[in-house]
Amino acid sequence: MRSMDVAQRRARLAVRHRIAPATRVDDAAEIARSLVVLHATDPATVFLAVAARSRDLAPAHIEEALYTDRTLLRMLAMRRTMFVAPVELVPALQAAVADALADKQRRTYVRHLGQVVDGDAGAWLAEVEAQTHRELLARGSATGAELGAAVPRLRTQVDTAPGKPYSKPANITTWVLLTLGCEGRIVRGRPHGSWASTRYVWEPIESWLPAGVPAMPADAARTELARCWLHAFGPAPVTDLKWWTGWTLSETRNALAQLKIEEVDLGNGTGVVLADDLDPVPAPEPGAALLPALDPTPMGWQSRDWFLGPHGPALFDTNGNIGPTLWWDGRIVGGWAQRADGDIAWRLLEDIGTDAEAAIEAEATRIQAWYGDVRAIPRFRTPLERELTA
Repeated sequence: MRSMDVAQRRARLAVRHRIAPATRVDDAAEIARSLVVLHATDPATVFLAVAARSRDLAPAHIEEALYTDRTLLRMLAMRRTMFVAPVELVPALQAAVADALADKQRRTYVRHLGQVVDGDAGAWLAEVEAQTHRELLARGSATGAELGAAVPRLRTQVDTAPGKPYSKPANITTWVLLTLGCEGRIVRGRPHGSWASTRYVWEPIESWLPAGVPAMPADAARTELARCWLHAFGPAPVTDLKWWTGWTLSETRNALAQLKIEEVDLGNGTGVVLADDLDPVPAPEPGAALLPALDPTPMGWQSRDWFLGPHGPALFDTNGNIGPTLWWDGRIVGGWAQRADGDIAWRLLEDIGTDAEAAIEAEATRIQAWYGDVRAIPRFRTPLERELTA
């Protein structure tokens, strides 16, 4: 069995995730491909993740890729998490994870709708979904409130916790839009406000893909997604792929069984890597990077000690969400935050030398200017981020 030590894994991370300055490019879609997908639970993450890996891209260039060129598409996928994906990967994501997610959500919603709908609640929900999609096709785009006003059954009230102190009946608009999104029938379009805004409008999938999302067998889709992840994140334990995708262990193993892979010794366990990807990646020149909260690099593995070190308690919240991080030479060395006045505050959690500190200061100055007038508080606050903004 070959060995791939921590130094080699960090070199691969720095190069393939475009953290090393020499690897940065001014192409938002290409940056997304380098990471498979971009985390988008917090809309600012998408823009800041691209900013960290580019040279001269402005927010408007990223918006152009999302909403004009439409080379990127926002969708719910792995672990019911929002991502921005290159459009060519959407069929694999749809069949590998989103279809199963839609089925699960629908079963849950149908169970609750049985309280208020006479007859077949599943058929009733399917009718409401179809009517909502038709309304959106006719309009071109609409907010959830506008669709609720146009489709009366979207205002149907359901109480998901009857008799409980926290009981609060709500209409089903969000349920229907979420399910349609999971099925790949509608997508989130340009939001109102800045690039950090969450006030999205909805658009039919036909706005991005005129014929809809191409169908793909689920097994083939899972294999393709596993291949993309291994190229970007391998070598890694099989359990990391299982965690990232949200698949069962059986689904994960079946996806890997269709690929030519090799096991490698990671020093503290065994990982897998694509069989044609065993050649060492030359270590790049050390470089500094400021990655945002929920960045796809640290959120791409479940086992992170080899690049995180002992810094987890300061940089993660209690639910496993990472905050903004400082990187040097392929590893995390501290954290940062944007203050209310726009200044970037940062703190090292280990000694990296004066040259590295100067590089981080220069990168912090660049990112501060990149924000412009936008202020973006991470959705999930972490201990160090709170301290730096107190």
